[in-house]
Amino acid sequence: MNSAPSNPAVDPVSSGSPSFRPLYQQIKALITQSLQAGEWKPGELMPSEVELAARFKVSQGTVRKAIDELAAENLVVRRQGKGTFVASHAEERAHFRFLRLMPDEGVPHHPENRFLEVKRIRAPAEVARLLELKSGDAVVYIKRVQSFDGQPTILEELWLPGQLFKGLSAERLQEYKGPMYGLFETEFGTRMIRATEKIRAVSADAATAEHLKVAPGTPLLLGERVSFTYGDKAVELRRELYSTAKHHYLNELS
Repeated sequence: MNSAPSNPAVDPVSSGSPSFRPLYQQIKALITQSLQAGEWKPGELMPSEVELAARFKVSQGTVRKAIDELAAENLVVRRQGKGTFVASHAEERAHFRFLRLMPDEGVPHHPENRFLEVKRIRAPAEVARLLELKSGDAVVYIKRVQSFDGQPTILEELWLPGQLFKGLSAERLQEYKGPMYGLFETEFGTRMIRATEKIRAVSADAATAEHLKVAPGTPLLLGERVSFTYGDKAVELRRELYSTAKHHYLNELS
């Protein structure tokens, strides 16, 4: 494990500061900075609460409260008797965090992928805006069909910043057997930690109907998702057309 960097100063009561934050939130921000810097890799065991308390010169309870929030945000995972680990998209439990389409019957399982296009293009204006790029910057464009039990169910388009995903090819996507976000994390050092998503109802046009093996005009769900890494940096735009003949969109509210 990497050695800890020099202890950052923690000043819970900056005099005259209008942006006062509770001490545990300051510790949470410092731990997040270490995650962002790659001090602890996805899937790796983090220092104990006692070690972190000594590092930041705060109480163990303050560290525990910071870790509680990071766990609630799926940035870290607590394992009973083992410690706290950096969350990873390669874990089985994380596979359905962003895929919200669930079967009407049976248990959720992984789709089969068929890649239609993988290429580098110049970012269209709308894509550039949502990914906070300059219009015309390079992006990796991916188009694929995802099928469950042989039934095409999701037609998906993705745009990824070309600078971050140099070398991403159709061959590598075909070879990789885990979730795509796991590949982004392990090979490109880009971890999706949150997303915003819009859902609306649409009708299948002729091309979409052919890919999803439905009649033109069939009702579909259209999801548009922007995924972010640390520092609220947008790193993926994804548009998905869902056939809901045997699936439904599930969102658990809390």
